[in-house]
Amino acid sequence: ETDIEAAFVSTNSICQGESVAPLWNLLFNKYNITINFAHQTFKWSNEAKGKAAVFCVIIGFSTKSRKEKKLFYYATVDSTPVEKKAVQINAYLVDAPNVVIDSRNQPLQPITQMVKGNIPVDGGHLIIEENEYDHFLSKEPESKKYIRPFLGADEYLNSKKRWCLWLAEVNPSDLKNLPFVLDRISKVREFRLASKKEATRKYASYPMIFMEIRQPHTNYILVPRHSSERRKYIPLGFMNPETISSDANMMIPNATLYDFGILTSTMHMAWTRYVCGRLKSDYRYSKDIVYNNFPWPSPSAKQKEDIEKAAQTVLDVRAKYPDSSLADLYDPNLMPVDLVKAHTALDRLVEKAYGKTFTNDDERVAFLFEEYKRLTEGLFAKK
Repeated sequence: ETDIEAAFVSTNSICQGESVAPLWNLLFNKYNITINFAHQTFKWSNEAKGKAAVFCVIIGFSTKSRKEKKLFYYATVDSTPVEKKAVQINAYLVDAPNVVIDSRNQPLQPITQMVKGNIPVDGGHLIIEENEYDHFLSKEPESKKYIRPFLGADEYLNSKKRWCLWLAEVNPSDLKNLPFVLDRISKVREFRLASKKEATRKYASYPMIFMEIRQPHTNYILVPRHSSERRKYIPLGFMNPETISSDANMMIPNATLYDFGILTSTMHMAWTRYVCGRLKSDYRYSKDIVYNNFPWPSPSAKQKEDIEKAAQTVLDVRAKYPDSSLADLYDPNLMPVDLVKAHTALDRLVEKAYGKTFTNDDERVAFLFEEYKRLTEGLFAKK
């Protein structure tokens, strides 16, 4: 019950991902805290040898609201801050409605479900690395029909090769003449039996298969869970069901071109930047925080068709560069001009579907917070 103001320097994790709700709901709702000024994420520097990168925020707060609030933006984490006036600074350090994004098991709107990739828990014995592949097939060529491409985020983004033994629906009689495969299965069983976790030991009874299987039987969109913050867009992509995704990625089964168009737009990326968790400063994409809470537009049939065509153009332009990895194609210093133009055209169409045009991410995310507030208030009203 005083007008005292305070300010703290903190790691930026308190304003990102799942950390936000338990902290800021308490501060806002129980203690009536108001943020009066804030510095968005910047890189902490010091003169120590071997210093680790630390990404920080500064938050000035009180129970009394200042008439003039200030936000300090950083174009990059190590640039000079730009001061702007703000009406209301929320928990994500944005001039936007004071909403907190809670973890949500199901999407806020009727959209295609997202799931985590497959988890082997196999001690590496179901995985075939690039330097093992040729030797494995030379010794046991009959095993090829059971070997599938296996992608983590690193393999997907950097065009690296990796495979796995995919034996989920294999007849045991087909395996008895494959000693190399049987040896791998035996080692998986031994690895799981030696685990301290009861759940893992139980899966020693199923040594042929991954411990957690969510592989779609249809084409799906792959979303790498970790991606460089230097990229303007997280490079999503369509995969066929023969390509096995690890839990380093998220998957959207039965996804459409429209889904791809919305998710690879600047609107979705603005939301992701402010809402997702981070690993250092890199994006850490999540289903329950980012995807399930994202406010989708309500396009007309014509707008939806236009977005699908523009999304296909993005994919077509990518296909023109088969020798370039997605990491290279989406490097801000290397991104081809025609790919930039394809994304820009798609961005305009997505914004049109929201019924507005925006000049920067701050405007986009402020609008999306308003939409989130409207959608959730409607949800609570129904309850």
